[in-house]
Amino acid sequence: MKFGIDRLLSEPELLKQLEGKRVALIAHPASVTADLTHSLDALISAGVDITSAFGPQHGLKGDKQDNMVETQDEVDPQYGIPVFSLYGEVRRPSEAMMASADVFLFDLQDLGCRIYTFVTTLLYLLEEAAKHGKSVWVLDRPNPAGRPVEGTLLLPGQESFVGAAPMPMRHGLTLGEMGHWFIRHFGLDLDYRVVEMHYWLPEAAPGFGWPDDRIWINPSPNAANLNMARVYAGTVMLEGTNLSEGRGTTRPLEVLFGAPDLDAKAVLAEMERLAPQWLSGCAIRECWFTPTFHKHAGELCSGLMVHAEGNFYAHEAFRPWRLQALAFKAIRKLYPDYEIWRDFPYEYEFERLAIDVINGGPDLRQWVDDQAAQAGDLDALAARDETQWQAEVVDLLLY
Repeated sequence: MKFGIDRLLSEPELLKQLEGKRVALIAHPASVTADLTHSLDALISAGVDITSAFGPQHGLKGDKQDNMVETQDEVDPQYGIPVFSLYGEVRRPSEAMMASADVFLFDLQDLGCRIYTFVTTLLYLLEEAAKHGKSVWVLDRPNPAGRPVEGTLLLPGQESFVGAAPMPMRHGLTLGEMGHWFIRHFGLDLDYRVVEMHYWLPEAAPGFGWPDDRIWINPSPNAANLNMARVYAGTVMLEGTNLSEGRGTTRPLEVLFGAPDLDAKAVLAEMERLAPQWLSGCAIRECWFTPTFHKHAGELCSGLMVHAEGNFYAHEAFRPWRLQALAFKAIRKLYPDYEIWRDFPYEYEFERLAIDVINGGPDLRQWVDDQAAQAGDLDALAARDETQWQAEVVDLLLY
């Protein structure tokens, strides 16, 4: 198969359309060709007039470890072109940034999750391109989580940098497809095209979205492997809690929680009692870790590791958002007074609780904290939104 960047470079009729145009590239470390050449180097070698580059959250180099760690603008030392940060002084491209090119090539590897900020970066680019008469090409890449859809829709008024629009947590689209939805949903008028992948099969085993002939490169520092990409739509919620998501270990965002004052084995047993069907499609095992930095640094934590990989993985049965919600619910049942929710500024949102920012509303938190609420209550709420989203985007699927 071919990703969008590989098609662009190998098809003269596509490259010819960039002749005489000033071209910008939005990229990160996973923006590579099939032979692992970075897209910036490959495009310049192919004769494309790259006049600027842009880095999203974590930077063009992917060297910024945590949220709210900003990257500054710089000049590329090899090519002498400006490298603008879309996670520094601004999140939205400025007028001066938009003036640096005629065509903007968007080549970011995504994780298929609403909260992963590259989705919002795409929306902001499309909006600014529409204002300034610029063209946007998405060089499409796989959604490694595949087509499954899960989670409640973001509520009106709950928009943020980790919640661009009313979509579910796990949206099931590629960024090329998402661009079409943004344009329709927001009524944008611009020259937009998707350089589609060839022969991407999102339902094909064993990758179910990620082709087994392409190696994994971290699109952000804590996205270390395919397992993380699959579980992320659930485990990212830990960022809004006092529970460790495994930052400071070699397997961040692959655990349902870690804490020095919880009994993970007891929590797992309670999860199995409350909603055993939500544990399907993966293996969960008790683990221990001591984070070297971040939450509970230097403390031995009891936790649960998720393995949505190998023979344990069942693509259609695995539901990480429900699984993570169930872990919270079990902790609340066993430890009624435990301070699960972390009150701190999250992605520049200073008023709302981080867990509500992450979920695009308070519904999940309220379900966890309501001792009388049952698994079926959250399931019904999410199922309604999931069905609505699938019907809304079915005509936009390119693969």
